[in-house]
Amino acid sequence: MSGRPHDGISDAMPGGAWGTLPRAVELYHLRLDGSIGLADREGARELGPEREFLRFIDDGQFAHYLVGDAATSPERPSNATVKLGVVGPRSAFTPHAHGGEHFVLSLGHAACGLYDADRDLVTEVPLTPGMLIRIPEMMPHSFANRGTDPLTILAANTGYGIDHEDYAITAGEAERRTAGDTPAAGQVAVAAATDYRALAAALRDIERHQQDRGIASTTVRERLAARLRRVATALEVRR
Repeated sequence: MSGRPHDGISDAMPGGAWGTLPRAVELYHLRLDGSIGLADREGARELGPEREFLRFIDDGQFAHYLVGDAATSPERPSNATVKLGVVGPRSAFTPHAHGGEHFVLSLGHAACGLYDADRDLVTEVPLTPGMLIRIPEMMPHSFANRGTDPLTILAANTGYGIDHEDYAITAGEAERRTAGDTPAAGQVAVAAATDYRALAAALRDIERHQQDRGIASTTVRERLAARLRRVATALEVRR
């Protein structure tokens, strides 16, 4: 790669900072429209589905690992995985539960549907830019993008990469395990302590909640705030 940025993002980094970076330092620009610019000492480029991205639970959702990788597991640990995720406009992940606890930072307008076992109901938590939510291990949940642009998230999981059997257990998978089909040897970290019948029922409840209510829309105030945020970004980032 030449020392000049390419892919039309020569101004992607504030003040052209890519040219002053020490070797091996990477600078990411998480834009309001959901696109992601990456710069290092050699130049700048844009991350996209066609390169440096992995499928993220569902078709149309993507991840780029910062710490760990898709093969991370209790048997192949890196302590945690941290990745950038891009959630398609007006879309939601299939409800699932993770074998490890999960932290998600939303950089846009999102919603997290969670099953509250104590009250036996599905609750939906709206998220705005800069809000981070912690989800305990094996809590049924889903995550939706309420906006009309791709949504960038920063997701950290303890102990599991997206290739692991227990990374995202869906209702169908929980039902399969209820029927006696267990994961492959070495991939049963959460099996002994999990009631898969109850897990499947909770995940189906979230699915019905999604079907009945759909994906919530952004409010007028949120849309106005987004426009103002774009104006502020245009002032802060040299074009």
